[in-house]
Amino acid sequence: MFKKVLVANRGEIALRVMRACKDIGLSTVAVFSTADRDSLHVRFADESVCIGPPQATESYLSPRAIMSAAEIAGADAIHPGYGFLAENEDFAQICQAHEVVWIGPDPKVIQMMGNKSEAKRTMIKAGCPVVPGSDGPVESAEEARTLAEEFGLPVMIKAVAGGGGRGMRLVTDIANVETAFEMASAEAEAAFSNGDLYLEKAIVEPRHVEIQVMGDGKGNCIHFGERDCSMQRRHQKLIEESPSPAVSPELREKMGRTATQAAAAINYSGAGTMEFLLDRSGHFYFMEMNTRIQVEHPVTEMVTGADLVKWQLLVALGHKLPRQKDVQLRGHAIECRVNAEDAARGFLPSPGKVATWNLPGGPGVRVDTHVYQGYSIPPFYDSLIAKLIVWGETREEAIVRCKRALSEFIVEGIQTTIPFHLQMLETEAFLTGDIHTKWVEQYMEQQSKS
Repeated sequence: MFKKVLVANRGEIALRVMRACKDIGLSTVAVFSTADRDSLHVRFADESVCIGPPQATESYLSPRAIMSAAEIAGADAIHPGYGFLAENEDFAQICQAHEVVWIGPDPKVIQMMGNKSEAKRTMIKAGCPVVPGSDGPVESAEEARTLAEEFGLPVMIKAVAGGGGRGMRLVTDIANVETAFEMASAEAEAAFSNGDLYLEKAIVEPRHVEIQVMGDGKGNCIHFGERDCSMQRRHQKLIEESPSPAVSPELREKMGRTATQAAAAINYSGAGTMEFLLDRSGHFYFMEMNTRIQVEHPVTEMVTGADLVKWQLLVALGHKLPRQKDVQLRGHAIECRVNAEDAARGFLPSPGKVATWNLPGGPGVRVDTHVYQGYSIPPFYDSLIAKLIVWGETREEAIVRCKRALSEFIVEGIQTTIPFHLQMLETEAFLTGDIHTKWVEQYMEQQSKS
């Protein structure tokens, strides 16, 4: 059906997709901005096309530039990776209109699941448990106050088109509802050109547990277990692991069945992630669906042995999915996102030239990166420079290997989050698995006062 894949992304995920393409005999096309001319994804692709200046809006976020590159290179398929245009239904429709295979779900599904209110209604119809909340966008601050009184505090006000924590406010005092509503709406309008908000009951100290699903677009869907993404700061994930230390085999089966039934109900195609909040009583609630491959997909690959990106390609080529009973979890995997940031200074970005770059190795260690010694990290994009993924027979062994690998990971010339990860892996809360989505922020606040 297609033979040449243009990867509409950059950095480590572009390399990851290209490797999967080459493993099944597909040609690859890299696109790059002028700031990324020396990136490894450009060097390792079969062909490459410059698509514009450093600003993402004029390069990686420009459908016109990417489609022009596809025409120049003769690419007959596009893989969006994650971020940028990966969940943009308009771009997916443009690909289809130009008879270029879109390696992802149907544009209508992307639109449906990208709108938080519509996604919630869809999941309710599919039998998926959701957090009690408004049926759709809340029209006014007065309505928000009425709903908050009905559900009981605390409540969360969220942007309908939101993501990354923007347009989101936690309300613990009924007197603050109106102010929080106005502030969230203004922030959402500025970030997404859509100030619509919805309101839902806040789950106190939940875990963030997500289920990796894969569908064929014909109502068939399987899952690859769960990932625990509770180690996060300001809704940005820092450390992920699989399986979750809080999920029993019985709960895994229930969450997996719920996720696959919901994905099958919308005829989902390709890789996707059902994200849930898990409370301390073992109740889980649908939060959102990411209609793309996730940054943290390698931890799932390490415990299942599956190449999820290759399966994205194979599904798009019409191959049958593996059987659910053939998907087995073995051991434990942990991923640390290594960012060019200074955690000691509020995670301040640290772009610049990498003077020294020594990658860790040994049993059970994997590093996904586009960086090399002498590479200059540009200041224009996300600060992720590498993903360290480790595997062990047990969670305890995975933690030991992760600390060893982090200590071997030598980076000079810029600041990174490696020291932060080493610190987190020594905490009692992480070692015992007793964490929640606000734990990192609470820990850092306590450390700053001591």
